[in-house]
Formats: sequence, structure tokens, C-alpha cells
Amino acid sequence: MSMIAWILTAGFAGLVVLGVPFTFAIALCIVAVITVTGIDPMLFPQTMVAGTQSFSLLAIPFFMLAGELMSAGGLSSRLVRVADVFVRHLPGGMGLVVVVASLVFAAVSGSAPATTAAIGVVMIPAMAERGYSKAYATALVVSTGILAPLIPPSIAFVIWGVIAEQSIAKLFLSGVLPGLLMAVGISVIVVLKALRDKRPLEKAATGAEKFAALKEGIWALLAPVVVLGGIYGGAFTPTEAAVVACVYALFVGVVIEGRLTIAQLPQVVSRAMAISAIVMAIIAVSTGFGFLVAQEQLATKLASWLGANIHDKWIMLAALNLGFFALAAVMDEIAIMVILGPMLIGIANQFGIDPIHFGAIIVTNVAIGMAAPPVGYCLFVGMAISGVKLAPVARSIMPFVLMMLVILALVTYVPSFALALVN
Repeated sequence: MSMIAWILTAGFAGLVVLGVPFTFAIALCIVAVITVTGIDPMLFPQTMVAGTQSFSLLAIPFFMLAGELMSAGGLSSRLVRVADVFVRHLPGGMGLVVVVASLVFAAVSGSAPATTAAIGVVMIPAMAERGYSKAYATALVVSTGILAPLIPPSIAFVIWGVIAEQSIAKLFLSGVLPGLLMAVGISVIVVLKALRDKRPLEKAATGAEKFAALKEGIWALLAPVVVLGGIYGGAFTPTEAAVVACVYALFVGVVIEGRLTIAQLPQVVSRAMAISAIVMAIIAVSTGFGFLVAQEQLATKLASWLGANIHDKWIMLAALNLGFFALAAVMDEIAIMVILGPMLIGIANQFGIDPIHFGAIIVTNVAIGMAAPPVGYCLFVGMAISGVKLAPVARSIMPFVLMMLVILALVTYVPSFALALVN
């Protein structure tokens, strides 16, 4: 390999092992390549700017802001209340409340960290009060939080759609069935654990309680209808839908609920900006990294090697899944998509894989990676809320992760499953 290839592979891996943040590790590798080769230093800022100039990427900060506005405006607690009156009397009722509330919240925020934080702040203390261990409650909230990359409108699908130049609306549809099946799988695990632990059943809600909860939560329940109905009704694009979600959450929080004040807005916007800045910084520097990878033809060489040594599409998909999952467990998922995107797309094209189906495979992998120990992003969001250390949360989350890997295999090897709604 050339010096550039060594810097981009072994150099980057070494920095990550040493604990250097991914954004800085990528930037240092780019600077090292520029220094060694004498490439014009302006390459770095130019590629950083170019990598963030897609209109579709505007959806990221706006969906982040929508999630923060919903949480601050009390919509997330309303969702929890609605879910509670309908499923609390079932085995594992509190756990099922987490699943239902997370699904609805994900359908507005599009963000796994936002969903994990919004539902976790309400449900982890509530589950602990009912006798559940904090480690289990954290694992459950994290597992349901990562449904957001699969349930439209998904920020992960927006990013992949930009990288792969595919229809974001179609990519959204490819994640619906995998996301719903994952929610069912989580629910089954919750119920079985409750039955095994012989947890007492909660008292069923009365008709009056259900009506009151629906009345209070109607604006929260209408949010995904407005956002997703607008996208698939042709009223606005996914990026415009993110702005609509912000306006809706702001209106409900300030005017309808009255729990969000103008004085709170700077803090809410600041939190959304902080998370968005991290995501956009990774995308910016990863674009420069990807440019150098393409210039060295590393993607082409790997695709050629795979084509020469692996002739079975199914074996290749298994190898990609194993490699992607291993990387997602120790690396930032967005960086993986941006850096390896062109390489993965080239391999998929070589084996004749439908690009929308391939997007579903990649984003399902990304979603699982956010919950997988040791450095899943949502894992640390949940741990920050509960104050529980990694080891007990990792033990509690493994049944959920194993179930998700089974669904990943289904998404990978049964294309019609992911493409059913698309077609």
C-alpha cells in the first residue's frame, strides 16, 4: 500500500484505539496526508464545505430541534400517558409503554438520541419506582430509542439518501416494516421477562381514564400524522417536513400546552444546535476523508478484490454485515456511512443489489450499532440519564441486540420484506 493508504487505514485505526474523538482522528489523518503528499491545503476546507452543501442535510438540525421542542413542550410526557392507559395492564406493561411511546416520538423526531433522551427522562425513573432495575430500564429505553433510524422520518435515511443519491421517501418506506418488527420483538422480550419474573399486573385503565389521556395527548398523536402525511401526500419534502415538525411542536408547546415559554427557547435551540454540530462536523470531515479514499482508489480495489474472491452475493452480504456491525460497535455510525458509503455502494452495484434494499440493510445496521456495546451512542445517552455503568446495561441489552440481529438477517436475505411498502 502507498503511504496515503497506510495513513488512512492504519493511522486512523491507531488514533481511534488511542481514544482520539472520531472527528479529530479523521481531521488529523487528512492533515497528515496533505503534509506528506504536498496536496494543496485548501483541499480540506473545500471538501468540508462541499460535504455539507446538500439541501437534504438541512433536515438534520430541524428534526433535532423538533425533538427538543417536543420534549420541552411536554409532548413526550403526553405520549407516555396515552401509552400507559392502553397497555399498562398487560404483562410487562411499563416496558410496553416505553415501546409505544418511543414509536410515536420517533415518527416525529427522526433521531435515536432525541428519542432515547425524551422517553428515558420520563420512563427510567418511573420504571425504577415500580421495582424494575435501572440497568434493565436503561437497556429498554436505548433499544426502543434506536427504532428512530428505521421509523420515518429518519435522519439516518436522510444521510444515506444524500450519500447514495437515492429517493429519501422510498428509503423511509424501506425502514417501516423492519422498525415495526423490531418493536414487536422488543415487546415479546418485555412480556417474557415479566412473566419469568412473575411481576404483578397493573390495574387496567377505565374508559374515562383512556378518554382523558387521549384528549390530553391528541396534539402529540397528531404530530406524526402531520409530518408523515405531508411527506407521502406530496405536500412537502422530507427536509420541509422537518421545518413543519418544528413549527408544529413550537405552536403546541407554547400556545396549546403552555409548557414551553419564549424564555426557554434559547436553551432548547442551543441543545439542538450542539447535537446537530456534532453530526455535521462528522459529515464535513468525513467527506474529505472519503475524497482521499476515492483518490487512492481504495474503494475500487476492495470492490475488485471482493468480486474476484467472493462470487456468492449472500456470502458477500454476510461479510459486509459482520464487518459493519463490528465497526458500528466501536465507531460513530455517521462517520462509517460517510467514509465507507462510496465503497459499499460500489460493492452493492457490482453484485446487483437493489439500492433501496441496500440502504435498508445499512441503516438497520446503523440502528443496531447505536445500541451495541461498548460505544453505542444511544447507550451512553441512556447511561447518562440513569447513572448506571456500562457493564450492567450491556448485560441487560444483549437479548434485545441479538433479536435485532435476527431481524437484520431477515432484512438482508429477504429483499421483499424491506421493499414491500416501496413496491
